[in-house]
Amino acid sequence: MSRKFSDNGIDGDDERDEEEEDSEEDGEEEEDEYEPRLKYQRMGGSVQSLLSSDAATCIAVAERMVALGTYSGAVHILDFLGNQVKEFAAHTAAVNDLCFDTEGEYIGSCSDDGSVIINSLFTNERMKFEYHRPMKAVALDPDYARKSSRRFVTGGLAGNLYLNAKKWMGYRDQVLHSGEGPIHAVKWRSSLIAWANDAGVKVYDAANDQRITFIERPRGSPRPELLVPHIVWQDDSLLVIGWGTSVKIASIKTNQNKGVNGSYKYITMSSLNQVDIVASFQTSYFISGIAPFGDSLVVLAYIPAEEDGEKEFSSTIPSRQGNAQRPEVRVVTWKNDELATDALPVHGFEHYKAKDYSLAHAPFSGSSYAGGQWAAGDEPLYYIVSPKDVIIAKPRDTEDHINWLLQHGWHEKALEAVEANQGRSELVDEVGSRYLDHLIVERKYGEAASLCPKLLRGSASAWERWVFHFAHLRQLPVLVPYIPTENPRLRDTAYEVALVALTTNPSFHKDLVTTVKSWPPGIYSTSPVISAIESQLNTSSMTDHLKEALAELYVLDGQHDKAFALYADLMKPDLFDFIEKHNLHDAVCEKVVQLMMVDSKRAIPLLIQHRDLIHPPEVVSQLMAAKTVCDHRYLLHLYLHSLFEVNPHAGRDYHDIQVELYAEYDPKMMLPFLRSSQHYTLEKAYDICVKRDLLTEQVFILGRMGNAKQALAVIINRVGDIKEAIEFVSMQHDDELWDELIKQCLNKPEMVGVLLEHTVGNLDPLYIVNMLPNGLKIPRLRDRLVKIVTDYRTETSLRHGCNDILKADCVNLLVKYYKEAKRAICLSEDVDQARSKRNEQRASHLGERVMSMKSMEVKSKTRGGGRCCICFDPFSLQNVSIIAFFCCHAYHTTCLMESTISIGGDKKETGVSSKGINSYYEFDNGIDDEDDDDDDDDEDASSGTPRMRCILCTTAAG
Repeated sequence: MSRKFSDNGIDGDDERDEEEEDSEEDGEEEEDEYEPRLKYQRMGGSVQSLLSSDAATCIAVAERMVALGTYSGAVHILDFLGNQVKEFAAHTAAVNDLCFDTEGEYIGSCSDDGSVIINSLFTNERMKFEYHRPMKAVALDPDYARKSSRRFVTGGLAGNLYLNAKKWMGYRDQVLHSGEGPIHAVKWRSSLIAWANDAGVKVYDAANDQRITFIERPRGSPRPELLVPHIVWQDDSLLVIGWGTSVKIASIKTNQNKGVNGSYKYITMSSLNQVDIVASFQTSYFISGIAPFGDSLVVLAYIPAEEDGEKEFSSTIPSRQGNAQRPEVRVVTWKNDELATDALPVHGFEHYKAKDYSLAHAPFSGSSYAGGQWAAGDEPLYYIVSPKDVIIAKPRDTEDHINWLLQHGWHEKALEAVEANQGRSELVDEVGSRYLDHLIVERKYGEAASLCPKLLRGSASAWERWVFHFAHLRQLPVLVPYIPTENPRLRDTAYEVALVALTTNPSFHKDLVTTVKSWPPGIYSTSPVISAIESQLNTSSMTDHLKEALAELYVLDGQHDKAFALYADLMKPDLFDFIEKHNLHDAVCEKVVQLMMVDSKRAIPLLIQHRDLIHPPEVVSQLMAAKTVCDHRYLLHLYLHSLFEVNPHAGRDYHDIQVELYAEYDPKMMLPFLRSSQHYTLEKAYDICVKRDLLTEQVFILGRMGNAKQALAVIINRVGDIKEAIEFVSMQHDDELWDELIKQCLNKPEMVGVLLEHTVGNLDPLYIVNMLPNGLKIPRLRDRLVKIVTDYRTETSLRHGCNDILKADCVNLLVKYYKEAKRAICLSEDVDQARSKRNEQRASHLGERVMSMKSMEVKSKTRGGGRCCICFDPFSLQNVSIIAFFCCHAYHTTCLMESTISIGGDKKETGVSSKGINSYYEFDNGIDDEDDDDDDDDEDASSGTPRMRCILCTTAAG
């Protein structure tokens, strides 16, 4: 909000009403509540008479004087009160720029007449330099008066930046830069020269004779000749640039070191100067001038009208329409945060353009600036120049600050200002007391309460007195935030009265929550406050904040279940942590909907994990009843889905509903659910899938219903995937389905081709070919027939190979079985212990075989018949060794041994009879026992036990 001036010393509209101006300069009542940073006054003295017949164009400020340039080409030297000290009729055209040296002994000026003139202020020395083109900027060497080189830089519309210096043969110009448009501004600080042209801002180091950096012109800015750029050195290293609507602050770290006698010595340029843009921002106004203000900036702002564009700058002739706005002085930070805005009542502002204004500031040391204030005598001065006005602005001091606060009734801030300046304690107490009484009388209870911590400080009795006084006035809630809880600590009654007072009005319920959370629980009793709130539970005055406060009090009182019920109704985000912290799972059953609405991702695992306490029917019923408060179907879907994943049978009563929910919210999970569940109605599920056009699910349900033909029709006609159809038919194992598949594909040649390719192994391709109508064109038929034949040959080859392997396996197994069947079974009581240990695992099987042989009735004597096949005596297992074979023949051991020896004696000579016997033992029915495939044979061979064979079977085989 722009501010007009009252106590700043100026205000007014224009020169058409002098009496109104005078009254406005005396001051008006402040319209704005924001305190200004600057105070203003018009420069008096000779200024008004000088500008009555001329117009100001530029200004320069030195330590002891001010120079003012005009349209007529004159340069007026003024003191700080505006009195003319000296005048130079320097130029024949408008003065464009002025510059003092550091000592304030010389003033340089440049003009549209193409000349640069440097005048001595204390002697008659005068130097004039002709450049024959309008010159727009000039800057003297800061040490111009002390150095014999008499250097200065200047530039103008010719586009050349000249560095002029005194040589042996006179003054010589050196062109520092050219070719990038007119030179619009130039500033010299220390050894650094900064200038602006159409391309941007450049910085040159005069000590090293080297250019340092280039800062590009902001994009979208008006042409420089329409709105000139403004550059100013804040100190030796900070360059402030204001151009159009852009502000940039560049930090330049030079590589110079201080030498003896204050001179500078420079390091070699191998380490280049470093330039950083430390701040940059855009404004909503045009910049007519810029200057530093401590750690902030002072910007002279020109507010363009809505229709203003570049046409606003198209002419330098003042507009006669009179629609321009007042120029504004804005104090902003380097981040473009506005600290103050003042609208200036400049004479004739309605007719001026942005380039008609300029801003200059007196040199000052920023080191004297601290905490927003300058030391006395070090305040900077700012000069705002318009064609008919010069306004001086300077920072407001402490006295101005306090007076302004008092005038606006801000006693508290005035008190703070007094305390900050270490005023007398009596004065502080007096101001504070008067202010507190004033606020009570004016019924400004809030402000009075805010002052109590300062005024009452550490007095417990004073605090208690004011607590009960505010309670008597029914204004205690405004004091509660300031009541101390320690240093000093009041009586319990004071805190309880304060809390109960906050429960009486809904507008204070939020403060009650904050107070209950912030106050230590041991300083008051919760019972009176709980009773006061519980009486309002079912009334219209009950609010969410009051519920939250009651819940906090329940927690302090240990009633966690009641606190949970209130937190659930309020849907607090930390509700789940509260449940876990206080183990309130049994209290959750009535607050399912609230938990799901707060955080379904945390609520669902909680409900499922504790489903023994929170039964699924209760959850479902509460969610179904919450139609008006939430998306109950989606929450129900999430819950049932998670429940099904944990236990597919826990929610079986709701699987029909779950089918609808999957179809609505998660169709991708429909098919896995249909396959996993057995508790839904197929007809309802099918109707839902048809309604939602879920084809794969329709196929599955139709297959489950036994309607395979309809399922096949859906795959072929709706899905259009013949491969899926073939897979479906293969899984059904129904030959009629193959016929149905072929019939439904006959009118789809492409499907017929795919069918021919993928039925090898399931269906004879010739069968399909025979069913095809004549003349049916099948795409890529030749390639597909070749593939069918190739696949058929491959399948036939695989079958033959499998048959050969099967036959070989059968022969090998028969041989193994035959060898196993030739073994004898010893039935003697005295079994060799070593053999018994080796055959421990087979003992039970041998016993079963013996018992089955004992119970076997054999009708032929050649099969044993329970008798020895040699002596035909019946077997007795007591004290007799018996040998039985798998061919069901059995012998007494003695009879078998004798027969074996006799057979061996008949076949072989006497000298080799024993060898014949051993040979008989070692071979089974003519088959070499060297076959090591049988592990038991290996064991017998290794143990040295002779292997016997059945006499009858061996004789028959021979």
